Amino acid sequence: MTTTTDLISELRWRGLIHQCTDESGLHKLLSEGPQTVYIGFDPTATSLHVGGLMQLMMLRRFQRAGHRPIALVGGATGMIGDPSGKSEERNLLNADDLQRNVEGIAAQVQRFLDFDGDRGALLINNFDWMQHYSYLEFLRDVGKNFPIGQMMGRESVRSRLESEAGLSYTEFSYVLLQAYDFVHLAKTYGCRLQAGGSDQWGNITAGIDLGRRMAGLQLYGLTAPLLTTSDGRKMGKTESGAIWLDPERTSPYAFYQYWLRVEDADVMRCIAYLTEIDREEYESLQQQTQADPGKRAAQKRLAAWMTELVHGSAGLAAANHASEILFGGEIDRLSDRQLSEIFADVPSNECPRDALSGEGLWIVDALRQAGLSNSSGEARRAINEGGIYVNNRRVSDFNRKLTADDLASETVMVLRKGKRNYALLRFV
Repeated sequence: MTTTTDLISELRWRGLIHQCTDESGLHKLLSEGPQTVYIGFDPTATSLHVGGLMQLMMLRRFQRAGHRPIALVGGATGMIGDPSGKSEERNLLNADDLQRNVEGIAAQVQRFLDFDGDRGALLINNFDWMQHYSYLEFLRDVGKNFPIGQMMGRESVRSRLESEAGLSYTEFSYVLLQAYDFVHLAKTYGCRLQAGGSDQWGNITAGIDLGRRMAGLQLYGLTAPLLTTSDGRKMGKTESGAIWLDPERTSPYAFYQYWLRVEDADVMRCIAYLTEIDREEYESLQQQTQADPGKRAAQKRLAAWMTELVHGSAGLAAANHASEILFGGEIDRLSDRQLSEIFADVPSNECPRDALSGEGLWIVDALRQAGLSNSSGEARRAINEGGIYVNNRRVSDFNRKLTADDLASETVMVLRKGKRNYALLRFV
């Protein structure tokens, strides 16, 4: 088990300590024995995306060092939305959508933490205690402890007040709710440490101040850097959208490919932030990347580690199989969606489904419709030379007829000429 000293050292070499309210005091607290730490997760969607991995792994690291993690899903705070780092107000969610989001995120969190035993992780929804708190009681108990001057001085408030979007009273009040979460968890579970991303610094310190004012508590805060590229862009975004942890929203293959394509300038930081790869292997991968970046040893290790963590061994095997297909692996047992992801940049044409009926579609006609051949003679030469493939299986017969049995998925057939010249035919 990782000791407290080892934990602080590990967080530091990994670059995961961005801000700490009192590092010497926190080190002393953690050295006294197992402590409870919490991180909140905003239920803005049914799934967390890549950015949420930073916080999940932080809780996981604390648990592996013997401390108890609390994953707080913001069923109450999610009704308002955190203004931190946002240029405009979020759309408010209805109760049903919010509940679906809470349930989706809760299911994902349980894959990262151990919930068994007396010191097992806790999964908590702040709606459980906020739903019974009247507005007047909240103003009396909590609101009176928030000096307006301090609230107006918060960067998230100032930036929004100066923007065209402005800031509603609803969002302005968000900090009170999150601050009270910290106090409630401290009183109920003895939680004295809140962690989060660097954009949560203001909310965390507000909770620490509220704990002191309301109950004379000594609380601590720790933030990690946000997951960004070397040029400052948030990671987990692509042209086609966010990279989600839910396999229904981002397949294991697409998830694997995202990490495989991480730039050399970012890959070692991703390994440090997001994995449990030890320092010795980290330094070895760093040396390999510097010596021969073309082999992408660090990217391959990162992609495999992250995919297995999030999607399990079966998800990693599926991602590897899909990746092998691009290099000639046999294509079978895939869906239209999977093929569309694997061959996202490959040209495709539509054909009538009944072309596969009866005797079927002549391979030459299929090659023409796919744009891989301009004439019968060209097709015959390519087949005789062993350069034509259907679903990555070589075609040796010039008279071959293709039927529904040759589909690689529900509607798609994959044709290939040579080593890398792919085309798809969609039979609809």
